[in-house]
Amino acid sequence: MTTRNARIPDRPAQDTGPAVLPRRRLLRMAGAGLGLALAGALTTACGPEEVDASGGMDGSPTPGGSGEGGGDAFSTPPAGTAPHALWEHGAAVGTLGNHEVLAVVGDVVLVAGDPLVGRDVATGKEIWSLKDAATPGARLIMGGDTLYLASGRYDGDVVGLDPATGEETWRSRLEGRYSQPRPIGADAERVYVIAGILEKDLSSRTNVIAAIDIRTGKAVWSERRDTGTEESGLTSAVLGGHLVYTDHRKNLTVRDTATGRQLWTKKISRSNFDRMAVHDGAVTVADSRYLRSFSLEDGGERWVLKTEEFSLFNGPTVLDGVLYASDSTRVLWAVDPATGKQRWRSAGEPGVPVPLQFAKVGDTLYGATEFSEKGGVQAYDARDGKLRWTFNDGKGSPVAQWYVAPAGERLAALHDDRLLALPAV
Repeated sequence: MTTRNARIPDRPAQDTGPAVLPRRRLLRMAGAGLGLALAGALTTACGPEEVDASGGMDGSPTPGGSGEGGGDAFSTPPAGTAPHALWEHGAAVGTLGNHEVLAVVGDVVLVAGDPLVGRDVATGKEIWSLKDAATPGARLIMGGDTLYLASGRYDGDVVGLDPATGEETWRSRLEGRYSQPRPIGADAERVYVIAGILEKDLSSRTNVIAAIDIRTGKAVWSERRDTGTEESGLTSAVLGGHLVYTDHRKNLTVRDTATGRQLWTKKISRSNFDRMAVHDGAVTVADSRYLRSFSLEDGGERWVLKTEEFSLFNGPTVLDGVLYASDSTRVLWAVDPATGKQRWRSAGEPGVPVPLQFAKVGDTLYGATEFSEKGGVQAYDARDGKLRWTFNDGKGSPVAQWYVAPAGERLAALHDDRLLALPAV
């Protein structure tokens, strides 16, 4: 079935970039929480382990860069020299929204916005475009090989798209039961949404967390949230039969995905709408000057890591079995997610922002910072935390954050209303 307004240009006869894994294999990996690279580690495809400028430092072009359109021969430059962007295109959304506006699935890079656009990772060329498919800044929620979004028609449904083509392949059957259901997670069996409850006067003063069966499109359970609880500001993840989320009322909550039953909830010291790390049966959150890890089963605290007084941790991410987080004193941490034991600490230079969001390719840890003359996309040696280079072309809004996502041998980067690709190997 072809979605209305879908525009699918002819693809190039031959890819101009390096070979990438076959799409079907990567989509299967996405279903296991491994092949989907979201901006932020809030991976919503359930898996067994994890959810979650060119030129030198002065901006001069790097020799050998492949430039616009992505070429066959490129590599990351040596330490102290930033790479050249392989391609750049405008994006229909700024990055002042949530942490899940950028995703790479197979050989397609997606940016939430109107229109919703899928581009070829290697060349940057538009593969498909959908008008009125997603509200600007919508979260890109993957479950298996399907991208789930609130219906752009505002008709009370959730739709599923094939990320390779933009075709609509699934639609819920909620029959107007809820007001504006929005996906917050998905796995192989269900899509999890937050939605308003429609009153007789068509107002919506309370909301629910609900699960929609992928086979029938109907809600299989629905749990009413406390009166006054807001529908926005949720950070969420799905892993191993657990739906985990935080909210503006300073709650950390875990539910059973099969029944919706609340397993436990805890208060944290601040409203945590940063990213969180869900890994190996535990959830780790930034809680003011602490990183705290809790068991998903019973909420028991596994470990606590403390930073300096008057400093705050930013939201953590787990990549390849290592937990990464930064703090407000410009320190980057690498931690064992099972024990909280520090692997290394990397103190940043004065005035140089630390990353708020991460991606990893090989032995390189990529970080995305807030906009700053000294910030941008940073490349660190993942073994010891040493900064190799920083990419920042000086464009874009001074308040817009950068986002990154691994894309095979490339790195997708989003800043303000621009989408770029950088070499990653």
